[in-house]
Amino acid sequence: MRLRLPTERPTEPPTGYKIAHPVLSQDGTRAGFTGVSLGGALPYGVLAEAACVYGLRHRAPHRRCDCGFHCVHDRRAAEALLCTAEHRAAVLLEVSVLGVYIRFERGFRYARQRVRVMTLGACACGAGAAALGEAGWGRPGWRALTPCCGECLRGRPSLSPAGFARLAGDGLRVVAGGGTASAGLVAAQGMGVAQGVGIPELVAEAALLQARLDVFQAQLARLGERGERGGRGGGGSAAG
Repeated sequence: MRLRLPTERPTEPPTGYKIAHPVLSQDGTRAGFTGVSLGGALPYGVLAEAACVYGLRHRAPHRRCDCGFHCVHDRRAAEALLCTAEHRAAVLLEVSVLGVYIRFERGFRYARQRVRVMTLGACACGAGAAALGEAGWGRPGWRALTPCCGECLRGRPSLSPAGFARLAGDGLRVVAGGGTASAGLVAAQGMGVAQGVGIPELVAEAALLQARLDVFQAQLARLGERGERGGRGGGGSAAG
């Protein structure tokens, strides 16, 4: 006797959250996403249908396979994935779960999806992202992008959030999630700690301040030596 799960018939598509890397096609005419785990080799668009990553002919999601799109119910659970080192450059996606799906305790595995909102994280330096810059890696035919501030773009190929939304199409909305305070702001606040700055950032800031102090002291020492030499030379001339 086979146990059947209850069938759901929602009045509107369920909402889920996931993380992904934004990508741009090689010719610069299309924008999409690539996953961070099993399906990372298969970039997808805003409106997409899942296929079995193992090349099997069954439709996704199959009960005896782990194929299909994946997402979680809780936005905070998806945001927590962005804390890991390998996912720091990813973005947060809010999706509509379409077609057949299998519900789990923490999320869905499903056949089709529509990406409604892409939320950009902070730049690697901690400042708020102003654009999507080339990340330095990609998939065949696709270049990966990463959130960047204007200072860190440094001439790299980039795409504005509005430009990404236009190339992605299908009503995608791109929003900025903000960033932490810059190192200059932390230094200006004296001993105050900006919100979102952790121990590694404070250690780096302390090292930077110490380096600047060493340079300042060296400059003062050189100025002192010049003053002493100038004073001795001037006294001898007046005596003669």
